[in-house]
Amino acid sequence: MKFQVIYFTQTGNTKKVAEAIASELGVKAEDVNTAKLNPDGLILLGSGKYGNQPGKIMMEFIENNIFKSRNVALFGTSGSGKGLEVQEMEKALNAKEASIKGKFFCRGKFMLFNRGRPNEQDFTEAKKFAKQMMK
Repeated sequence: MKFQVIYFTQTGNTKKVAEAIASELGVKAEDVNTAKLNPDGLILLGSGKYGNQPGKIMMEFIENNIFKSRNVALFGTSGSGKGLEVQEMEKALNAKEASIKGKFFCRGKFMLFNRGRPNEQDFTEAKKFAKQMMK
């Protein structure tokens, strides 16, 4: 199966998680600003949380691309670690008739909160998520 890992980040947290996932899948993580969707395979989309929403650029990427009947997995990082960014991406992709295959989220450093996050445990969990998506 082919994989494509696309992320949006402002702080670098989501990029680190994207790179952990991509390394497990044997692909390179791509910044959403330059990424173009592969015609087939599983697409893994990730974003940080900004005002309880995924990054605007990621949401525009979802809006401007065709996801009907595409297999997608989602990941995110946030100060709260509750996955609200993932939930919002899922809603947008469900409206575009994508098939959501899995979700992962973890805490990310935000200002003085969650220093050292994402950490090695988060990266280990992200890699486990990637392995699950390979099945």
